Amino acid sequence: MPAIKTIFVCQSCGYQSPKWLGRCPECQQWNSLIEDRMPDAVATQQNRGFLRSGVEAPQKIKDIAQSDYIRTKTNISELDRVLGGGVVLGSVILIGGEPGIGKSTLLLQICDVLAKNKKVLYVSGEESKQQIKLRFDRLGISCEGLYIATETELSAIIEHIDKLSPETVVIDSIQVLHSSDFSQGTGSVSQIKECAGALTALAKYKNFSLFIVGHVTKEGSIAGPKILEHMVDCVIYFEGQSQSNFRILRSVKNRFGPTNEIGVFHMTGKGLVEVANPSSIFLNSRANSCAGSAVVSTLEGTRPILVEIQALVSHSNFTLGRQRAIGVDLNRLLLLLAVLEKKLGLRLSNYDVFVSAAGGIEIDEPASDLAICAAVVSSYKNKPVSSNTVFIAEVGLNGELRSSAQLQARVNEASRLGFKRCVLPASDIKQVQHNASMALLGAENIEEALKGVFES
Repeated sequence: MPAIKTIFVCQSCGYQSPKWLGRCPECQQWNSLIEDRMPDAVATQQNRGFLRSGVEAPQKIKDIAQSDYIRTKTNISELDRVLGGGVVLGSVILIGGEPGIGKSTLLLQICDVLAKNKKVLYVSGEESKQQIKLRFDRLGISCEGLYIATETELSAIIEHIDKLSPETVVIDSIQVLHSSDFSQGTGSVSQIKECAGALTALAKYKNFSLFIVGHVTKEGSIAGPKILEHMVDCVIYFEGQSQSNFRILRSVKNRFGPTNEIGVFHMTGKGLVEVANPSSIFLNSRANSCAGSAVVSTLEGTRPILVEIQALVSHSNFTLGRQRAIGVDLNRLLLLLAVLEKKLGLRLSNYDVFVSAAGGIEIDEPASDLAICAAVVSSYKNKPVSSNTVFIAEVGLNGELRSSAQLQARVNEASRLGFKRCVLPASDIKQVQHNASMALLGAENIEEALKGVFES
């Protein structure tokens, strides 16, 4: 009888080593390599037995017939926006988020729409059928084409799919599935890779849409090997704060549409409700004539959204001040503080500087630089920025203002919400069509921009 070969697999990134290592050379995590038995090729072939035998010959790209993707609308416009126009038949969608944020609720609402005309199979490995039925009743869902299965064994799930032939399958969640052909425990790298790989191949072969729910780690990324995100066609994250009822659905990968697109929802007792005008939500509680506040017209995917940047600058009780950022990149903030000290002469080393993006949204684009600088200077001087002013510009290391993408859409969104003045690079004024209700203030550098804002 041949000896069983074992390897050591990193539970964080999936790196494999023939011997144990204290630190993973791929992701630099300590004590993450766990002994694992090498997958049995015969067992893997049995799980993938639904695939066609034989090898398809390579084909010239000019001879490949182009066909349009079949999309199914979910009637949830915010979700359709994130997916690029709807659910593509045969696509695999991975949804991640913290426990209790609304992943299962959203999927049940999707099933309510899709199961009216098609068969939908909802596979839950964490809840009983009675628990799912209670949520159905609370959400007011009643559809004939929805089937529920509580199963964690991969072969049983494949058998259910073969017998039912659904157009949409939901797996909640991938971390609790396991294959009896593998000796590893549930949730291990080998089990996750095998289960996800088998279900993805089955979805492509039988041409049904597959939704997979993934747990997240304490760092906020989907648990399991990174290869899990490479297997699927679309990766969506649910974001939000436990203290707030608003949820943000963000796509970080999409083979059938734009990435970094977001949808905004409001969590209610009847489920998730779409927010058609996110800008008004993020500016809803903004105080007028308050020092340390500035508004930026940021871009999330293809959607312009107005967000309030808040800053608090106060004397530090220590030799060196502290810098903290919420919803804004801390390294970016430190860079901008250095520019303000160099170009405007602000001595901020003895001050505590706190910057936050109001509403719980995270901003990672450079177009918010000028708004961050304006909020910091406003708090430092205790002089408010006009409440009808919006900022759109990146700040370079030499203090120069740089252009941003899709300026016209950003300016139009600000004008629609009643803002009267927009501060942007002087070179971008010609790119924006004249709007009688919006005054454009162009500047070459940060000193000129902030001088014009506070003097007026």
